[in-house]
Amino acid sequence: MNVQVEALQGDITRLALDAIVNAANPTLLGGGGVDGAIHRAAGPRLLAECRTLGGCETGQARITGGYDLPARHVIHTVGPVWRGGGHGEPELLAGCYRSSLRLAAEHGLASIAFPAISCGVYGYPPAAAAAVALAAIEAFRAEPGSVRRIALVCFERTLLEIYTRALADREPRA
Repeated sequence: MNVQVEALQGDITRLALDAIVNAANPTLLGGGGVDGAIHRAAGPRLLAECRTLGGCETGQARITGGYDLPARHVIHTVGPVWRGGGHGEPELLAGCYRSSLRLAAEHGLASIAFPAISCGVYGYPPAAAAAVALAAIEAFRAEPGSVRRIALVCFERTLLEIYTRALADREPRA
């Protein structure tokens, strides 16, 4: 499938795409980092809808409306807390991307933006997280579906450099 994948620096809450992904906590009721920023930008109706969902397991995803965001939807996913890499963290993180992309495809969405899931307070090493993200995205690209654009949005320049390098390393060589 022809899917454009790009890394960019910016504020995910300002993107006018079909969906943005929220690196949520298991309650889905808001928190710090990107989770708090998305809840603040979306307004109180997002929290009201999240209250009806009953939370979310690590590696899974749920979809809501975007409310006051430019994005039409928010896909909430719960990334793993880094505990050294030997506790299933890569599989759980890959599940975040697979579940989010599956929801986007099920809802006929064409564009989606991901933050650097688990790279903030959850402590996942960014280079390892980028490798997991891109492997999951690459596997998804082989499946037919509606998603045509995937943005990996990095708030900080350092993260952007890591994700850009990881993306370049996965590109086929001529």
